[in-house]
Amino acid sequence: MNRTRRWILAITVTGLVAVAAGLYWFQPWQLVVDETVQEDLPAAAPVAAAPSPSATPSATSPTSPSATPTSPSATPAAPAEVASGSLISHEHRTTGTVRVIRAADGSLVLRLENLATSSGPDVRVWLSDAPVKPGKDGWDLFDDGKYLDAGKLKGNKGNQNYPLPAGTDLSAYTSVSLWCDRFNVSFGAAELDRRPA
Repeated sequence: MNRTRRWILAITVTGLVAVAAGLYWFQPWQLVVDETVQEDLPAAAPVAAAPSPSATPSATSPTSPSATPTSPSATPAAPAEVASGSLISHEHRTTGTVRVIRAADGSLVLRLENLATSSGPDVRVWLSDAPVKPGKDGWDLFDDGKYLDAGKLKGNKGNQNYPLPAGTDLSAYTSVSLWCDRFNVSFGAAELDRRPA
């Protein structure tokens, strides 16, 4: 093999490796692929009613009909919204609503509703203490301070739930960002408006 052919082969191989690395890193097909995820609101927990006096067993006649316990009421305790906000666009056009919901058992769920954004590589859902700024000024703020990673974005469209770790202190966070961890940029973000306790 002469020197020219070796150079051509080396350049071709280098070019193919660069293209493959670029495709892996940037994943441009994500911009035209939609993944819709539709999850229901977190289920309400049943609340047991206090037993009626007739359900208390009698000490003198344990087999009497009045000793038969009644089933507890299945009235659900509705989850309570503790914070919410509207998503604004950053690096990609993004719309939808963010809600933080406290379930009857005290657990917290971050919920995205009517979400519409772009797909992308390694997009995460973050609670953050960063301010939400419109335009390019707000694209790269969310990893500067404190943040909590609620998980990988399940889909770029739909309604989705992200359980938050036990003991999460919501007072430490003021915003939610759809954060592309690979390129350190926010696709969109929402400022959280807290409900009175």
